[in-house]
Amino acid sequence: MNKGQLRTHFLNLLNRTDCSNTLADTFLEQAISRAQRTLRIPSMEKTATFNISSSTSAITIPNDFLEIIDFYHGNTNISRVPLAKMVEIRSGSEQGIPKYFSRQDTEFLLYPYPASGSVIVNYYASFPALVADSDINDLTLVASDLVTYGALSYAADHFLDERKASFESGYQTFMAELSSQSNSADISGTVQSIQPSAQFDLD
Repeated sequence: MNKGQLRTHFLNLLNRTDCSNTLADTFLEQAISRAQRTLRIPSMEKTATFNISSSTSAITIPNDFLEIIDFYHGNTNISRVPLAKMVEIRSGSEQGIPKYFSRQDTEFLLYPYPASGSVIVNYYASFPALVADSDINDLTLVASDLVTYGALSYAADHFLDERKASFESGYQTFMAELSSQSNSADISGTVQSIQPSAQFDLD
C-alpha cells in the first residue's frame, strides 16, 4: 500500500469522525518508527562503500543507519571497541589496514588509519519516509497490516479507545509473523549447509 491507501485503510478500521488526516499520518509515522526499532529483515539491509584515497581517521555514518551488521576493509574484518579504548589506542597515530572502529556522534572512528582501499559497512537502515500519498517503502509493501495496527494502537492511546488491547495484539501478531518469516528465510533452502566444528585429515 502507498501512504494514501494506508491512511484510508487506517481511518476505516479506526472508524472515528474525530481523527484528521494529519493526525492519522502522525500515527502511521509513529508505527513505522516503532517497527524499525526492533524489526530486522533482509529488506532493511544496505551497504555503504567508502573509497579511501588518503589517510583517513573517520568516516561519516549514513543518515539512515540503525544497526551495524559487519564492517571490513578489503578482506579484513574491523572489530568494534569501546570509545574509551579507541581514544587510548589512537594515540599511536598508526597508518595501515584498520582493525578497530568505534562510533562517536555521526562518525565511525578507525584505527589504524587507512590510506587506500575501500571500507565497507553493511548495516540495517531505516525505511524511507512517506511524504506524498503515492509514496511507498519496503515495510508498507510487505507489512501494511503491521503499520496499520501499530497506528491503531497509537490512536487508541490518544483517544483513550477501549480497543487498545485488540489493536496492540494485532500489531504483536503481525510483528511475530514477519520476524518468523525472516528467520525462516535465513535458515531454509537447499543452499544451507552446516559447517563442521573440526576437521581431521586421515592418512
